[in-house]
Amino acid sequence: MPTETETVEDLIKTARTTPSEDIARRIMTEAGAGASADMMGQVLKGLGVADDIIQKTISTSTGLVAFDLQAPAKNLYPVATPIRNRLPRVGGGTGTATNWRQVNAIIGSGFDAMGWVPEGQRSGQMSYSTSSKAASYATLGEEDAITYEAIHAARGFEDAQARMTMRLLQKTFLKEEFAVMGGNNSLQLGTPVAAVLSAGGSGATLPALTYSVIVVALTLEGYANSVKLAGSLSIPTTKTITGADGKTFTLNGGSSNKSASATQVITLGQVLSASVTPISGAVGYAWFVGAVGSETLQAITTVNSATFSAPLTGGAQAATTVTADSSTNSTAFDGLLTAGFKPANGAQVITLPTGTAGVGTVLTASGKGSVVEIDNLLLSMWNAYQVSPSVIYVNAQELKNITTKVLQGSSAPLLQYFADPKQGEYRLAAGGTIEFYFNPFMLDGGMKIPIKIHPNLPPGTILAWAENLPVQYQSNEVPNVAEIKTRQDFYQIDWPIVTRQRQVGVYVEEVLALYAPFAIGIITNIANG
Repeated sequence: MPTETETVEDLIKTARTTPSEDIARRIMTEAGAGASADMMGQVLKGLGVADDIIQKTISTSTGLVAFDLQAPAKNLYPVATPIRNRLPRVGGGTGTATNWRQVNAIIGSGFDAMGWVPEGQRSGQMSYSTSSKAASYATLGEEDAITYEAIHAARGFEDAQARMTMRLLQKTFLKEEFAVMGGNNSLQLGTPVAAVLSAGGSGATLPALTYSVIVVALTLEGYANSVKLAGSLSIPTTKTITGADGKTFTLNGGSSNKSASATQVITLGQVLSASVTPISGAVGYAWFVGAVGSETLQAITTVNSATFSAPLTGGAQAATTVTADSSTNSTAFDGLLTAGFKPANGAQVITLPTGTAGVGTVLTASGKGSVVEIDNLLLSMWNAYQVSPSVIYVNAQELKNITTKVLQGSSAPLLQYFADPKQGEYRLAAGGTIEFYFNPFMLDGGMKIPIKIHPNLPPGTILAWAENLPVQYQSNEVPNVAEIKTRQDFYQIDWPIVTRQRQVGVYVEEVLALYAPFAIGIITNIANG
């Protein structure tokens, strides 16, 4: 601004002799109240003030640009919950558990399969096999919070609070899917027996040493928690969680106790092979290898064997971190896999043999367009309980292996021909997959069973499940072989505001009520190939 004795004219005179950006700005500030910038620019040019004094070149690097932010945020994570989506949800639960009585068998008098009665005489009286069943409710939940600043800052971008609640519900769905497949309340893995070791082969780079091997078995939850841990290879034992209320609780991660150590002398060039007796309920095995007393986690397999031919990885989890069985949780319920693995439930479980040299046993082609092990499972389910699966869940690896076993030689075409008469062209599509598996073992001539990939099922395990009992189970009073029985279906809690953030919890109180666990079939310990 000009001083009391300095007028605009004085400033213009100064600009003519000593042009500067400061002088030009002061002239424009004083005289620009009633003049546009363009007009002032013309005046100053007329006075001889240089262009580079009164204007600057603006480019995108100046930063005076709009920010093209696409709204809302893109949620690039999968939410695949096929089993919870198929399971019926039945409300009305109360108390701490849902209970039912069941008739397991009706037993005829005399010989059970003979009904002959002499003329004029009465038959003996039949009897029943009955039992009482109960499934305790469990609570699943997840919480999140958002500050008021975050809510306000997201205006025009997305409804941050609503989106938070949506993602919270999706995560609870994902955890529920793990629960209904592999929740484990009652099937302890215990302690594996010591591994069986051998040395053989040539050309390996494993250094010469007397190696010690310790093995730990993993449930479905344990396997999932292992492969998802960041950093070096590690398996879960227990974890203490601090809730949003400040209270703590402990969850077991899904691992067995560690086995006793087994040792094997290895000379340079040899391969160390290890196997262990399969454990019911395990879908994976963790292998701790090293010098005696210094064993660290070197591999996680989905079969009961492993081989080691290269130098061991340093800095891995030590076997000393595993001190007890951490395979079950008292706050959980049993999922389909757990129920199927329990011998008392009568499900058909086929565990493939160990194989040789730690390789494991692969599925076997029947030579007639099917897989021997799946055929055997279907036959066993019919012979034991006259049931058939209505769906077969597999890992992507097993779908590939099943397809390879079925589409062999002349069993099916490997190329498909597509013609477009309008365009006068033809196209070939290579490859294929198995969409259905035909089960001939049924009263009415068989059925097609869909084969579906499940994202949580690990390689090496196949789960078959009958969602409905066949017609010969007359008046069974079991509309659903399995259902999610809810004491309180999904509900949201908006906690009282005690700080400048909104805290939200999503919970569900439920149990997987499995009325006919014998309608489950499992093939496990399948090697890749």
